Amino acid sequence: MALPIFLFLFLSIPLVSAAGHHLTPDYYARSCPSFQAVVRDNVYTKQSAVPSTAAGVLRLFFHDCFTDGCDASLLISSNAYSKGERDAEPNLSLSGDAFDIITKIKNSLELTCPGVVSCSDIVAQTTRDLVKMVGGPYYEVLLGRKDSLVSNISKPNQTLPATDMSMDQIIFQFTSKGFSIKEMVALTGAHTIGFTHCKEFSHRIYNFSATSDADPTMNPKLVAGLKKLCQNYSQNPSIAAFNDVRSPSKFDNAYYRNILNGLGLLSTDSMMSTDPRTRPIVEVYAANQTAFFQDFADAMHKTSTHGVKTGKKGEVRLRCDQFNNLPM
Repeated sequence: MALPIFLFLFLSIPLVSAAGHHLTPDYYARSCPSFQAVVRDNVYTKQSAVPSTAAGVLRLFFHDCFTDGCDASLLISSNAYSKGERDAEPNLSLSGDAFDIITKIKNSLELTCPGVVSCSDIVAQTTRDLVKMVGGPYYEVLLGRKDSLVSNISKPNQTLPATDMSMDQIIFQFTSKGFSIKEMVALTGAHTIGFTHCKEFSHRIYNFSATSDADPTMNPKLVAGLKKLCQNYSQNPSIAAFNDVRSPSKFDNAYYRNILNGLGLLSTDSMMSTDPRTRPIVEVYAANQTAFFQDFADAMHKTSTHGVKTGKKGEVRLRCDQFNNLPM
C-alpha cells in the first residue's frame, strides 16, 4: 500500500463569514445532534485499524483548505466534463484511507441526518479528532461551512507549497493568504506524524553535488538508513520513510528537535531550521511543546475557517465526491 506523505496541515465566539453567516461550534446541536459522536466513533475505529489515517486526513485537510478555502472541493471526483482538484499532481499521493473515512462518516450521517451535514464540516471535525487521538492539542471547531460548487484541477498547482520551492517562495505562499511566518512554522509541525516518499528527498541522499554524495546538512546516520531503505524506490515508488524518526506515530514537538539536528527528510525542513526568519521559532517549539501546541491549535483554527463558503455560496452535498447537480 502506498504510504501517504504530508507536505506540510480557541475561539468560542461565532465567526462571521464574508457573506454574513455564522460559523458556530454548536451548529448541528438541533439539526444533527449525533454529528460529533458519529465522527468520533468512526475516527476511533479507523485510526485503530490504520494508524496512518491521522496523517493522511491532516494532509487532505491542508490541501483542501489551502487551495481555495475549506470547502471540500478536493473531494470531488473528476468526470467526463471536468477534472477536479483531486487529480492535480500535488494531490495524487493523498491517502486513500483519508478519503475513505470521510466517505464512511458522510454515509453514516446521511442515514441519521440526511442532507444536513456538509462534507467540509466533516473534514474539519475529523481532522481535529484525529489530531487529538494521536496526542495533539484540542482546539474548537466552528461549523456551518457549505461545500463548494466548483473544483478546478489547476488550482492546487498554483497555491500549494512544494518541496522544491525556496524559503522565499514558501513564505509567500503563506503570507499571501494572510498567514504569518510563525503560523507557517507551526503548521509545518504536522510533519511530526506521517510519511514521505523517497522520491521527495532522493536528491539529498544520492549524487547531491560534485563534492558530496549526500546533503552535508543531513545527519550521516540518517543518510545511511535512508539509502538502505530507498535503494529500490525507482522500481517501487510507494517506498516511504517516517517524517519523524523519534516518535513517528505520536503528535509531539520532536519534528523541530529533529530538523535542528539534521534529521529532517526534506530540503524545506533543512531550510526552515537555518533561515533566520524561521529558526528562532523552530528553536522555541523544539524546547517548548506547550508553545507549539498552542500555536498549532490557533493556526489550525485559522486554517479551518479560511475561505469558507456559507449560505448560497455553496451547498450540502449528498455525496462528498460529486456535486448535487451534475453537468448535463
